[in-house]
Amino acid sequence: MEFRVDRGALADAVAWAARTLPARPALPVLAGLRLVADADGGLELAGFDYEVSAQARVDADVATPGRALVPGRLLAEIVRSLPAQPVEFLTKDAELVLRCGSAEFGLQTMPVEDYPTLPDAPERAGTIAGDAFAAAVAQVTPAAGRDDALPMLTGVRLDLEGDTMWLACTDRYRIAARELTWSPDAADFHAGVVVPARTLADTAKAIRPGATVSLGLSGESDTLIGVSGGDRSMTTRLLDEQYIDYRKRLTGDWTSVARVRVAPFVEAIKRVALVTERNTPVRLAFTGSEVSIRAASGDSARANESLGAELDGEDIDIAFSPQYLLDGLAGIHSEHARLECAGPTKAALLTGIPDAEKDGDQPDLDGDTGFRYLAMPVRLTS
Repeated sequence: MEFRVDRGALADAVAWAARTLPARPALPVLAGLRLVADADGGLELAGFDYEVSAQARVDADVATPGRALVPGRLLAEIVRSLPAQPVEFLTKDAELVLRCGSAEFGLQTMPVEDYPTLPDAPERAGTIAGDAFAAAVAQVTPAAGRDDALPMLTGVRLDLEGDTMWLACTDRYRIAARELTWSPDAADFHAGVVVPARTLADTAKAIRPGATVSLGLSGESDTLIGVSGGDRSMTTRLLDEQYIDYRKRLTGDWTSVARVRVAPFVEAIKRVALVTERNTPVRLAFTGSEVSIRAASGDSARANESLGAELDGEDIDIAFSPQYLLDGLAGIHSEHARLECAGPTKAALLTGIPDAEKDGDQPDLDGDTGFRYLAMPVRLTS
């Protein structure tokens, strides 16, 4: 095998494929990246750990087609450090030689014939703008559970109904959900699956700006989902599809509705949270035209800050984990947010208020940005 490839394109492709490499592989070959150079002038890189596969393809000047398996993390580190010059590869005995400028590396190859067969990509179900998909995944995944003993809670629930897509995560104490539109290949397409949140979040971060993303699902009994965009693709095994009825929980009879500007609210919460210790909440008191944000850490420190706010309904006195509040507010990309409550011990709903379309117009106070964040409050003791 011998080929020449652009260093920038190679670095992007290696980074994409190496994301799946396990830190402690069950088999030595699973620590490898498979390189396949074909006569058509393409280089394909692939990583696979039996759960997640990632493939990337780049243009290359191929002199001799072939394939090789090399230590993936080491290759990624080497490529990342190379100067911005073309990179030459060639296999020599049991070594893959890499040259770039005056630098030369030799990597011991692994038995490529022992590498497992990558899963076939599921049949395409439809497409969505990559930027919108990546933003939606980033909005919901902070609410995913971290306890592997409850696999369902470590996933993103993906519901597809016609041209509507829902993504949702929950760790039992909060729910983050996002509704958006996509383009299904079949107008009546519907599916509900649970995708590992960590894998989907990593994939979404690596989607190129402006790319169109294809989602692949192959039917009722399918165990894989495929995500691809341009010259990159991945597959991952699905989790148990059972999931809570999260949409029903995102509605309620709210007795109070408060509206605040997001940026100053976030900064105030961060400042007040400086005095909190582990499991210490931040207390929000909405009255009339302001919100008081308070926190105390025993007798050692306290903080209090007030901001302007609008309140409809009963006064609110409610407390939350500061990180839960900040995670929810990070998912709101509009200037103003809405907090809807039904009492200090019941879950509260945080949503975004759509910005005005033109300067001078008023925002639609009853509008919806498609993002919803439901959080359980911390019970107040005094």
